[in-house]
Amino acid sequence: MALPYRWQYRVDRWKQAFGGMFGGGEKRPQLCPGCGALVGIHATRCHECGTNLRFGLAAWSKGLAEFFGGHAPVTVAILILNIVFFAAELMGTIQSGQFGGLSILWGMNGETLFRLGACYPPSIYQGHEWYRLITAMFLHGGLIHIGFNMMVFLDLGPIVEEVYGSARYLFLYVVMGVFSFVVSSLAGHFSLGASGAILGLVGLLIAITTRRGGAYMRELRSRLISWVVTIFAMGLLFSGMRTDNWAHAGGLLAGFLLGKVFADRRPFNGPEMTRAYGLGWLAGAVLLVSFVFMVLHYRDPLPM
Repeated sequence: MALPYRWQYRVDRWKQAFGGMFGGGEKRPQLCPGCGALVGIHATRCHECGTNLRFGLAAWSKGLAEFFGGHAPVTVAILILNIVFFAAELMGTIQSGQFGGLSILWGMNGETLFRLGACYPPSIYQGHEWYRLITAMFLHGGLIHIGFNMMVFLDLGPIVEEVYGSARYLFLYVVMGVFSFVVSSLAGHFSLGASGAILGLVGLLIAITTRRGGAYMRELRSRLISWVVTIFAMGLLFSGMRTDNWAHAGGLLAGFLLGKVFADRRPFNGPEMTRAYGLGWLAGAVLLVSFVFMVLHYRDPLPM
């Protein structure tokens, strides 16, 4: 029995995406994922840069990019992770009996947030639960919190991913998020949310505008700085909103410094592509290990 057209299209796309990770899929001339050179149907390695076309970081990265949509795959994947974690928070809050009315808008069960890996300084520095510096960036305190953060993230994420390429973008996002929670935890805050990493994206864009001339870049930089000032002013004036300006400052600073270190363009040759894929997969491995540690520590006794 034949599948409906739409399902057949999806199956073919998945087969092509996952097949590309191992050099499988439809046999036709292709572009090397490492350097972009055109290679033959039966080639196993790129004749220009030597990239393994059947199995390797480049082939896997290309396959995953196609699976998540191609244009901004890392942004889509991060969005999905935030939604999955929010669903877990919601289930834990319902199970605790604290869910009701409009509480979903601004309140989640604190124990659930802690168990899912919120940034809590004593657990990090005394219990050595370093994974919290990662998992905290995927947690949110309510529907308003995640809604606002994801709205801004979907505006900025694809732009930065287009500039740096998906692999380096993932590495930069993780580093900025971690640094934001390092600063927040050193200030003694119980903290969570994607806003530190998102301010890191703003810092990257500000750094880019300082390297590129022209009236448009100056105007963009002015708007970004005005937006940052507004966010920090709101954090100071409305302290009841539990806005963590320390995390925001850490992410912004990390983004600006990384924007000065990394070239504001995609990798353009084999060695640069290899390094970029290495950084991307390193960041992905750190995320995976952090999620595993979160699951392993989920049932640990609560701190006093």
